[in-house]
Amino acid sequence: DYELCEEWGHLYPVPREDLINLHREHLLHLLEMGDMEKALQLLQRIEDPGVCLAISEQSLDQHPNLAASHFLADYLTAHFYASLTAARRNEIQALYIGSKVLLTLPELSRVNYFHLSSKPLLMLEQLLMNMKVDWVAVAVQTLHQLLAGQEIGFAVEDIDNLLSKYAEKALNFPFTLKEKRS
Repeated sequence: DYELCEEWGHLYPVPREDLINLHREHLLHLLEMGDMEKALQLLQRIEDPGVCLAISEQSLDQHPNLAASHFLADYLTAHFYASLTAARRNEIQALYIGSKVLLTLPELSRVNYFHLSSKPLLMLEQLLMNMKVDWVAVAVQTLHQLLAGQEIGFAVEDIDNLLSKYAEKALNFPFTLKEKRS
């Protein structure tokens, strides 16, 4: 049905907003089905870069599944980096990095942290609070690789400070040890 509507759009004038809605729904459908190749082909068929940007951004704002969010964040960064405001760029890059970190977690646990996918530092803190030390190690390694040369609102030093803060808390004892006398 989407392809038929797309053909119809080539034959008759369709208002820009309706065209954006059609392509957005088609793109989200393809991404939900896991067909990234067809989704990429759809975006490449759209001739107007402004329409393509609008479709990609609106699709991302619909908060699709993890793989779709990762795909859209990557696509927007790769093709429209210069067209985005600095704040939006940081937001999309944070979502890309957060989704990449989420993909390193065990599949069944991802749903528990999905709501934090656009806030990787907060996700890391949540993992620390949940005592998922092995997962934190992999997440930190992934973050260090992804943050090289990136500017997304936080840096490697922020990760190190967070780790230091929780390491210090782990060593704090809420009571004093009393010496036993014989």
